[in-house]
Amino acid sequence: MRRSRYLFWSALFVVLIVFVRPDGLTAYADRNPRVALDQDDIGGVVTSAKGPEAGVWVIAETNDLPTKFARIVVTDDRGRYVVPDLPRANYQVFVRGYGLLDSTRLPAKLGQQLDLKVELAPGRRAAAQVYPAGWWLSMITLPDDREAQRKFTLDVKVCLDCHQLGTRTTREIGPKSAPGASSTLEAWDRRTKLGPSGALMGADFQALGEHRKLFADWTDRIAKGEAPRIAPPRPSGVERNLVITEWDWGTPLDGRADNAASDVRDGRINANGLVFGASQVTDGLNILDPVRHTAMTVKVPSTAPTLVSPGTASPNPSPYWGDDIWKHTADPRSVAIDGRGRVWIAARGRANQNQPAFCRPGSNPFGQYYPLQQSGRQLAVYDPKTRQWADIDTCFSADHNQISADNFIYFGMTGLVGWIDINTWDRTHDAEASQGWCPLVLDTNMDGKITKPWTEPREPSDPAKDHRGDFQCYSIAVNPKDGSLWCSGNGRAGKMLVRLEKGPHPPDTCRAEMYMPPNQPIELYGVGGVEADSQGNIWQDWRTSGHFTSFDRNKCPAIIQDPNVTGQGCPEGWVIYRKKDDPTYGNSVWKSNQSYLTQVDFHDALGLGKDAPMYGSINTDSLEVLSPKTREFVTLRVPYPLGFFTRSANGRIDDPNAGWKGRGLWAAYSSYAGWHTEGGPGTRPKVVKFQMRPNPLAK
Repeated sequence: MRRSRYLFWSALFVVLIVFVRPDGLTAYADRNPRVALDQDDIGGVVTSAKGPEAGVWVIAETNDLPTKFARIVVTDDRGRYVVPDLPRANYQVFVRGYGLLDSTRLPAKLGQQLDLKVELAPGRRAAAQVYPAGWWLSMITLPDDREAQRKFTLDVKVCLDCHQLGTRTTREIGPKSAPGASSTLEAWDRRTKLGPSGALMGADFQALGEHRKLFADWTDRIAKGEAPRIAPPRPSGVERNLVITEWDWGTPLDGRADNAASDVRDGRINANGLVFGASQVTDGLNILDPVRHTAMTVKVPSTAPTLVSPGTASPNPSPYWGDDIWKHTADPRSVAIDGRGRVWIAARGRANQNQPAFCRPGSNPFGQYYPLQQSGRQLAVYDPKTRQWADIDTCFSADHNQISADNFIYFGMTGLVGWIDINTWDRTHDAEASQGWCPLVLDTNMDGKITKPWTEPREPSDPAKDHRGDFQCYSIAVNPKDGSLWCSGNGRAGKMLVRLEKGPHPPDTCRAEMYMPPNQPIELYGVGGVEADSQGNIWQDWRTSGHFTSFDRNKCPAIIQDPNVTGQGCPEGWVIYRKKDDPTYGNSVWKSNQSYLTQVDFHDALGLGKDAPMYGSINTDSLEVLSPKTREFVTLRVPYPLGFFTRSANGRIDDPNAGWKGRGLWAAYSSYAGWHTEGGPGTRPKVVKFQMRPNPLAK
């Protein structure tokens, strides 16, 4: 009898130890959980001396495919992970997480159950080696004076427009960057003058004046062993559902690449198709085939004179590449995909001053109304089906763009909005008949129309006249509710949001409006990008002050344009957000971070909600998405390689019936200095696809 009872309880004990969980995972006393896998997955558990590690990244990488490929996932609250749907190849798998050392890379094959051991970082400095750049930059101690702090953020903003600050390359003085310097300050003075942008970069650094010493002190403290005191937060909540896929494309010399995967108006356009990116300084149209895992580069054609760099050439060669760098002609800047799958590229086709006759007075209505003397960048159209190019000569300079519902593609420049009527171009291939432009003129005399003569930007305002604004239109958006156009600049201290209504007969019926946000406890300044969601809300990121705003013109009690052009006539229209856990200078309210451009997930490609607005957070390696449901930020951080800097994000629906697997948001690494990315010189830029699955173990 005793033996029978013993066998019964022994069997029951075994049943209790080994069981199948309701979530489909087999566990052994919860000490050795087994993750359910398909044949094209890799999965397991990540543990350290403290036990399971939650909210850390598992990276599976391979060079077996035609272009380098990696897929990255996040562990759940029990340290479990599944890297799903991997293409057939041999992989190296490792773990990266805050508070940890990178784990040893282990070989893995598809379908393999791979448990990973990771070591705790022995101190702050070791842990911080995998922090995004902004946490290192936050170590700089700013002056106590509030206005001096503000000036510092404005000056540093110019640097962050082009590359991160706080990467290992920037926080340390490398052996090649300042040979012979007698002090750290002199080393900084020398290193900022090197390379093709050295003349501009060096001048910007010298403009910091005494604040240059802050960088020298920062570098010296790091050399002595200091490290950031505050760690970045690990992914939590829905952030652990993120799946990141990366492909190499382009060349190690590429810089400033916008990308497009679909038509922003219809995410089903170009389903499973090629992804395109413009590399400004190498004249490249980079092309990725994410199905075949192949990448290629097509040269953007141009007969324009050669440019040496985005700015003035430097007499000091690059320590990495010497003199032979960034000599280019087409200068491609932005890309867009239209409803036929063609790629529209802002690119130089000729010398700036060689304007067509119709751009000048005595020609068509636009040239007569507001003549344009030169154009820095025109348009090219590439058809992937035929691999043929077409050039469109524009009087205005093309930069960032957006295509409207009625098939106009719009571009902004300082004080101006220009456009191409795509339907007219397709019908006639006549550049003059297809294009138009309007200056940004405010109806400051309140007569309901724009009347010449108006006062010019640097002239005193006159209440009897309208006023032409010298407003920047670096980023442009089309409001789908009423077809109005919205502009945001990218100036150091810019505060403006500008609306343009074309009216029925442009240019005569064009009329601009200007708005600025109300004063806050933390001042808003340094605008960046702009986008309009399907409800007509206008979203704008503020690069320098770190805010994110929405503006609803329908909440304005009246549309009144102040003759003094202050623009603060509708405080009711603004909603202001600011992310709480971004890296911040220790003695200041200002962030050691910067946003770049604003996008909207029009088609719910991420599954976080239709019309989710976002911005690229370029010094924290992330996209920041504002959840439409919670109005809280969801951080989509790219942990590897360090240095993710994106200027664009484009949603695409490959299969509307395939759930999270059939959709994704596409972005790219697009810094001017790609060799600052983890891996150093020779590292190629990457395309990045973001997907959000329903839970961290979904396959």
